[in-house]
Amino acid sequence: MDRVNRLGVATSPYLLQHKDNPVDWWEWSDEAFAEAKRRDVPVLLSVGYAACHWCHVMAHDSFEDEEVASVMNDHFVSIKVDREERPDVDAVYMDAVTAMTGQGGWPMTCVLTPDREPFYAGTFFPREQFRRLLLAISQTWQERRGDVEEAGRRVVSALGQAAGLASTEPLDAAALDRAAAALVEGFDPVRGGFGGAPKFPPSMALEFLLRHVERTGSSAAGAAITRTADAMARGGMYDQLAGGFARYSVDADWVVPHFEKMLYDNALLLSFYLHWWRLSGDPLGERIARETAEFLLADLRTSEGGFASALDADTEGVEGLTYVWTPTQLADVLGPEDGRWAAALLTVTSAGTFEHGSSTLQLRRDPDDPARWHDVRERLLAARQKRAQPARDDKLVTSWNGLAIAGLAEAAVLLDEQRYLDAATDCARLLLDRHVVDGRLRRTSRGGVVGAAAGVADDYGNLAAGLLMLHQASADPHWLNSANELLDTADQRFSAQDGGFFDTADDAETLVVRPRDPTDNASPSGTAALIAALVTSSSLTGSLARRRRAEQALAAMSSLAQRHPRFAGWSLATAEALLDGPVEIAVVGSGPLGPIAWRGRPPGAVVVVGAPA
Repeated sequence: MDRVNRLGVATSPYLLQHKDNPVDWWEWSDEAFAEAKRRDVPVLLSVGYAACHWCHVMAHDSFEDEEVASVMNDHFVSIKVDREERPDVDAVYMDAVTAMTGQGGWPMTCVLTPDREPFYAGTFFPREQFRRLLLAISQTWQERRGDVEEAGRRVVSALGQAAGLASTEPLDAAALDRAAAALVEGFDPVRGGFGGAPKFPPSMALEFLLRHVERTGSSAAGAAITRTADAMARGGMYDQLAGGFARYSVDADWVVPHFEKMLYDNALLLSFYLHWWRLSGDPLGERIARETAEFLLADLRTSEGGFASALDADTEGVEGLTYVWTPTQLADVLGPEDGRWAAALLTVTSAGTFEHGSSTLQLRRDPDDPARWHDVRERLLAARQKRAQPARDDKLVTSWNGLAIAGLAEAAVLLDEQRYLDAATDCARLLLDRHVVDGRLRRTSRGGVVGAAAGVADDYGNLAAGLLMLHQASADPHWLNSANELLDTADQRFSAQDGGFFDTADDAETLVVRPRDPTDNASPSGTAALIAALVTSSSLTGSLARRRRAEQALAAMSSLAQRHPRFAGWSLATAEALLDGPVEIAVVGSGPLGPIAWRGRPPGAVVVVGAPA
């Protein structure tokens, strides 16, 4: 019998993936918690996102299972949340998961009192373990209610105490030098990147090191940038056929990716490779930037002109099915001679580098015959496009689209490509027309329907930064004015007493704590995004007030940035831009976009001098 639970009316693709579950899911709402109070049961909160492989595994393993669903329905009110749609909810309870278990991740599983206080937390659970755990928690809830509620209060108290920033010292030259040295100390000189497996693209840390090299000429930082940029672009994490980066590499050598492709990663890496190419002149940087921009336009751009959130890690329930190859498959498409040549070039072996004898595609060296490689690549891509394709999460997230606008607008100028400017412009118009409601940003939309969730700090910061870059590329004052309006609203609604910013506005939905995470994760933190946009705005307008506001927020970040520079790269990059000042670097391009002179360090204080022709 077909059945659809409450998630059938959701706009989130992730929630819609669960609409046919036998679990009686609720969306996050006051009504759900009121129902838990009425029934006197705890709340089971499950958080994930549409492209998440292990979210799919737990869904198939547990949430589609009648026995597990029966336990959930009998003993809990179950709430499903898309972390990309509600980053505020995700942030609060991920902090709780990390505090209680020492680690986090998705799917996130958290058990709450009807007053929203977390008392048990974890991530992925296998089916039978999950079923037994739910029964044990329900029994504890019934028999030791006082202990459970006291545990929840203690967790909330600890989360509240951890929310503030204590630092007031400026991020001066000495502090930035120490942060750069600490980053370089953790650099993997053999494989590139920082730390061991899994390896995520350290986009924001690399941006900081780029600007540090511009100011200091540090050869150690330069070596870390070059080795990492080369390793990421030539390994299996980069799509050697269609362009674009997967979310991360599961190994230390960048061979096997976690195959989901996220908008924020590719927007940030587009900007990084542009900046690396501008600084180094390495043609690999130009190629990867151009191919990544083309991937955004071909695979993530929606019919409305925005950019979809992600491509799934799985195809037909199998991770990486679309992307991996065997030597036989190469020969079937290319013929024996070209098949052998491609297998050697792309490290496709009979033993395989992935699962079941298949291999990811790596391009560890430039081909000795570029024309032959171009032909082979086109033929392989055409064959791959006939395979089943991963699903696309086509909701538009304001923050990530802001990053895409910034990357494409800058790419339009540096790569002299009008299509990129047109795409950035279309996206900006869409966001301002649809995502601004009564003067305030909304977080998401999908298919023309705007989500109810309010925009958070990174939505305001990253969209403002994108609009400022678009203004510089187009010389259209509309984008500058719109960005400054967003920054004025953010300063009014998100400011904290210590000079930093909260993640949610002062009139946002009340959670057990007001979320505030100043650390960069997969994308810049809300605080860092707002600081960067404030600096760019001050450079473009001459506003001392915005510059001082940025300096105040950077001072609040100083201690964190020096102790954990890998998680504060965006703020450190902006601090470098402030310290070094706006100096003219180069004049580039004389095509349709006209002669452009750049000042400062994107995206901190970049100014186009002179209007495009």
